[in-house]
Amino acid sequence: MLLLDKIKDKTANVAIIGLGYVGLPLAVESGKAGYTVTGIDLNDEKIAMLNQGMNYIPDIPDEDIVKLVSNGKLKATNNFEEIGKSDIIIICVPTPLDKNKQPVTKYIEEALDASHPNIRKGQLFILESTTYPGTTEEVILPRIESKGLKIGMDFYLAYSPERIDPGNVNFNVCNVPKVVGGVTPNCTEVAAAFYEEITAGGSFKVSSPKVAEMEKLLENIFRIVNISLVNELAMLCDNMGINIWEVISAASSKPFGYMPFYPGPGAGGHCIPLDPFYLTWKAKEFDFATRFIELAGEINDKMPEYVVSKVAETLNKDKKSINGSSILIIGMAYKKNIGDIRESPSIKIAKRLLEKGAEIMYHDPHVPYVELSIKKYYSENLTPDLIKDDDLVLIITDHPQIDYSLISKHANLIYDSRNVMDNTHKTFRLGNWE
Repeated sequence: MLLLDKIKDKTANVAIIGLGYVGLPLAVESGKAGYTVTGIDLNDEKIAMLNQGMNYIPDIPDEDIVKLVSNGKLKATNNFEEIGKSDIIIICVPTPLDKNKQPVTKYIEEALDASHPNIRKGQLFILESTTYPGTTEEVILPRIESKGLKIGMDFYLAYSPERIDPGNVNFNVCNVPKVVGGVTPNCTEVAAAFYEEITAGGSFKVSSPKVAEMEKLLENIFRIVNISLVNELAMLCDNMGINIWEVISAASSKPFGYMPFYPGPGAGGHCIPLDPFYLTWKAKEFDFATRFIELAGEINDKMPEYVVSKVAETLNKDKKSINGSSILIIGMAYKKNIGDIRESPSIKIAKRLLEKGAEIMYHDPHVPYVELSIKKYYSENLTPDLIKDDDLVLIITDHPQIDYSLISKHANLIYDSRNVMDNTHKTFRLGNWE
């Protein structure tokens, strides 16, 4: 098989469509493995930065981009004619939900339509974008077959879900196993052979793209269900006067049958709050209600509003209301150690506080500015005077770089949604509010 030979001797050219949090790390690891990689994106700023050896993804070492670009192993373009020169084409475009929580596959479709004139015999196509089971065979397969090519012989098609965890320094593209499901056994073999060349984690082959697509959704459904469960228990513990953090610590002493999850202001990012609803939508075709997913989504969606309500109660302890109060928010990113604000609970909470008449400011070492209610807010330097001048410090994102001792020393009131503060008379926390 000619393509297998090209994969093994690293002469296969790789095109990656979409150069975001998924596509760029994959492009870098492919280049480091010895392949020549072309990244295709419609964002001219990203293209210009990469071609100048500049990096915009924090998890990627800057020197990796510089080296790959200077060695000719990585370039970026918006020209889909490059597809015709490529042996392996990997699609890493966004798959958002619309306002009714229905999957939007138009970016996948547009990528295939733009590639269509340049598709040729002997190519491998892989979809990595998270989506509903059936997308690979229902959306991509017919478009390629319309060229008169036969699957498993003239071209290969597989699904391999991305497993990127932004900010995770221990696990990334180069060491996490890749689940691979091809339309035919030949497709699986070729796709797995490629991934085994670029990741020490190896591949885990499954029988079809649908299994691989469902596997990715299971990963994120598992997360949102358990996060929402512990968030619901945290709210109950607030009412019962029980410390949820102590409860979790005690439960974690059991060496089997338990895995700790921790409460917070709501799960953010592109994956956990959104991906499970691809399955909810697809399940309706089978007259099936995914009740666990829908309930977990409801609980997760209401956590920012719950935090706002506890902020109001905390301010009431000092005979103040949200209206007119000055609130310093710690963290705008959706999780620690990154600057990604997609679906961030912080953004939702900040907007709600503004609606209620609060004066807000924020500190986040990873997010230099945000736009809220058509106004730009810039990250403030965390100083004693800044902390003292605010009625309340609201901790939403637990970045480890934050000087929490400084906050403890100078804050008037603290609401801690992440359990990072020491116990003081002025600290109130989610799951242990007294």
